[in-house]
Amino acid sequence: MNFYRRENYLRKIRGFYDDTGIIKVITGVRRCGKSCLMSTIAEEIKKKGVDSEHIVYLDLDRRPYRSVKTPERLEQLIDEKTPSSGMTYLFIDEIQNVKGFEEVVNSFRDEGRHSIFITGSNSYLLSGELVTKLTGRYLEFEMFPLTFDEYLGMKTFLGKGIAASIVDEFDSYLRGGGFPKAVQYDSPDDRRTYIEGIVNEIFEKDIRRRIKIRKLPAFRKVQTYLINNFGATTSLGSILAALEKAGTNVKRETLNRYIDVLKDAKILYECNRFDLKSRASINGGQKYYLSDLGFYFATNTDNRINYGPALENVIYTYARAHGYAASIGRIGTLECDFILRRGDTGYAYVQACMSMMGDRKTEDREYAPLEKIRDNYPKYILTRNDPVQDRNGIIHRNIPDFMRNGIMF
Repeated sequence: MNFYRRENYLRKIRGFYDDTGIIKVITGVRRCGKSCLMSTIAEEIKKKGVDSEHIVYLDLDRRPYRSVKTPERLEQLIDEKTPSSGMTYLFIDEIQNVKGFEEVVNSFRDEGRHSIFITGSNSYLLSGELVTKLTGRYLEFEMFPLTFDEYLGMKTFLGKGIAASIVDEFDSYLRGGGFPKAVQYDSPDDRRTYIEGIVNEIFEKDIRRRIKIRKLPAFRKVQTYLINNFGATTSLGSILAALEKAGTNVKRETLNRYIDVLKDAKILYECNRFDLKSRASINGGQKYYLSDLGFYFATNTDNRINYGPALENVIYTYARAHGYAASIGRIGTLECDFILRRGDTGYAYVQACMSMMGDRKTEDREYAPLEKIRDNYPKYILTRNDPVQDRNGIIHRNIPDFMRNGIMF
């Protein structure tokens, strides 16, 4: 089967294809493309000349493997499928269906002749069992739904037309999100229905079945509030106050637990503050971004785009998908939307703005935090569709063009 190639992720994993000492764990929100990525990896390995019998692919959510629920049965199945000699590439999808899988995959890793790749439910894979039992023996490769450049690539791959205006196409991306299968649907209503199904699937499979939540209505209220207020500066206190005003009383520790559940399921990502003077993290006043904007538009009847948080969200997921860590920057009383860090290459600073065109006050306000930063790392202002105007060494670009070309910060 032919899959759209997510080269951004394949590039990160290729160096570990033949590494039998490291378990490759692919994580990401449900339906973001983990299984397709793993199938693409298997195809690349086959094209290197590896015989099919040495590539073992087990999808534990599908026939004939859905009945595999115990470590003993999983071990037996792997033994049955693995040739008696030579290196085997072992792919296991939805591995959380087997309670206690960690000891099984680690025992095969110890044999030194299995290169192991696994995916599964995030709330389980990121739990203490994996961290405790496999510490130092696995690498996590985190996936996101399609970034804008990938979205355009997917549309071309599917033979779908792209709007003459890249800005119009970008707005369609903001509303429809980047879940790969959602791109197949031409109707906005069909995309909305599909994403609603993802929300329900995450709730049923990753949350309700595995985590004891006694007050489901309260959890739903918290989930709805955080999805609706993505990109807003918030704190536990402000969320509690907003919920109480809406008639929902939740204890602080319960709210904190609910947020952790949504983060583990990769619906939400927390972005914290970072003080540029002290080079230290700041507690409180964080923001939550969605792994995909489709979550917002599929659960709300209002289809208008609030460009402020929407552009921030897209920049955040684009940066994270390309391997950057992201924080909110503070410079005295001013704030920079993002400080991005990638390995040891230093920092990049980013301001997001819908438009500065024809408004000198807005322009000055957006440039001011970046002009206060005295180091020589790159500084960007990203807008939706303005005439480009660099100023004082600060790089101004429009997001649709910036992302379409896969530019790094």
